[in-house]
Amino acid sequence: MKNFILTGLTAIVAVLSTQTMAADFVAGKDYTVVQNPEKTSVPNKIEVREFFWYGCTYCFKLEPHMQTWLKKIPNDIYFLRTPAAMTPMWEQGARAYYVSEALGVRKRTHLPLFHANFSGNQKILQKDAFAKFFTRYGVPEKQFNSMFDSFAITSKIAESNQLARKYQLTGVPAVVVNGKYIVQGGDEKVIQVVEYLVDKERKKK
Repeated sequence: MKNFILTGLTAIVAVLSTQTMAADFVAGKDYTVVQNPEKTSVPNKIEVREFFWYGCTYCFKLEPHMQTWLKKIPNDIYFLRTPAAMTPMWEQGARAYYVSEALGVRKRTHLPLFHANFSGNQKILQKDAFAKFFTRYGVPEKQFNSMFDSFAITSKIAESNQLARKYQLTGVPAVVVNGKYIVQGGDEKVIQVVEYLVDKERKKK
């Protein structure tokens, strides 16, 4: 009987601790409220959009937590990545990301690119280095270079910059929840705050 009571109390304490932790997430401290919320891509789902750059240390640190979270996200969440192109250097990485999407190799190249820049210390951050990197995945340099500067990719860059301006981003990583909230940081807390905000939006629905 004592064990049963203790187990029950432990469960209650765990629930209360979780609620307390969630209650501690406050606007202006743990996340930013977007003054003019953006329309999302899929209206009937809760959108989670991650802005990143391949040369960003905090983006690299956040990625394992993001990958773990992505394996278990519910069906009512629509996740998408947007490579930041807010500086000439960042734009190089954003173009490479969009090329990888267009050529269907993104799933195979996304994590290796991060690891090449940090674990491998190769600094693959500019066009020529990206072109050589993608040859490992069956993409000829000529094809990569041609697509890198194409109108289609340039249009994607313009869209990325437009979103960054609307959200008034000053750095990455930045995770935008349903066009209304921005969470920044490079640790597991980012995921906790994102889940808190997703639940907040879910309750509104």
